[in-house]
Amino acid sequence: MTQPTMPAAVNTNGTTLVLWVPAIANPAAPTKTELTAGTVLDLSCYLTGDGLATETTENAIEDPRLCSKQIFEARGDFSDTLELTYVFNPLESADDEARVTLRPGTRGFVVLRWAVDSEIPVDTGDVVDVYPVEMGQQRKQTPTRNGVHRITQKPFVTGPVRRDVAVVAGTP
Repeated sequence: MTQPTMPAAVNTNGTTLVLWVPAIANPAAPTKTELTAGTVLDLSCYLTGDGLATETTENAIEDPRLCSKQIFEARGDFSDTLELTYVFNPLESADDEARVTLRPGTRGFVVLRWAVDSEIPVDTGDVVDVYPVEMGQQRKQTPTRNGVHRITQKPFVTGPVRRDVAVVAGTP
């Protein structure tokens, strides 16, 4: 057997785009217009290096059988969760858009584009994950020596998460 070709990996530094999008007509097919509108906030530079936490938890259904010593499993329900940690600066409005925009109770979409340089603008054909959310409480983090002021906030997932959907052209 021949050795398979080693697939190229993508460095995670600077290759995750995180957008706050107030409205998407069809989360299964977000448009370039929706993801680049003037109301969209690019959260990527507000988030700290460890400030994006995504998790999917999938439950198991036990399937024991009288004839077997083994307990089998089936796929159960699942949940998707997000948590954001970002910097804030209440004295400079231009440096405080994340805190002001993501007020508790605000509904919208967190859109993630993975493994593409975050400086490259969103374009038709890009593959993204779309999370419909309602923003939770803004929890100011305890200050640390030689650190920056941070807020951690849970976006509550309010509908189906659309994974690996292509950005489409045009308007909704």
